[in-house]
Amino acid sequence: MKPRPPTLREKRRYILARIVPHYRRIEARQMYIAAFEALTSLWGDARASELQMAVISCEPGHCIVRCRRNAEVFVETALSTITEAEGERVALHPLATSGTIHALRKHIRPIPEGHPVDGIAIGGREYAGILFQRQKVDLYAKGIKNQETLYFTCDEMEVD
Repeated sequence: MKPRPPTLREKRRYILARIVPHYRRIEARQMYIAAFEALTSLWGDARASELQMAVISCEPGHCIVRCRRNAEVFVETALSTITEAEGERVALHPLATSGTIHALRKHIRPIPEGHPVDGIAIGGREYAGILFQRQKVDLYAKGIKNQETLYFTCDEMEVD
């Protein structure tokens, strides 16, 4: 069977989304499940089936999603509502939309490397952390699975 010529093929769009935090390793299948749940909860089953969303690839730091042409806005909105995938807390930020995957790959930026830091004590609790560029630090409480928001004032920060 011969492939259809380009003029008769259905038009597709590809969306590049950044995964935050970038070090989370999520399989494409699990990302599809999370994205489809967000799509159906936001737009309903009938609209979700019309959009024909599919996760093409899910690599550390970014994800590529395919959908029908003129459905990009609906899919991008649904992607931005994702808060969890594969039991991990994540967020997706749509970055670019294109008609080809090749064009999207130009928008992918390298993942910044973090340096692990141990032995951080704040308020009598032990934390482990990852130090990133521009003095950004992600802290993780040792032995606890939930996340806690920490706020720092100028008095609590060390200045060299």
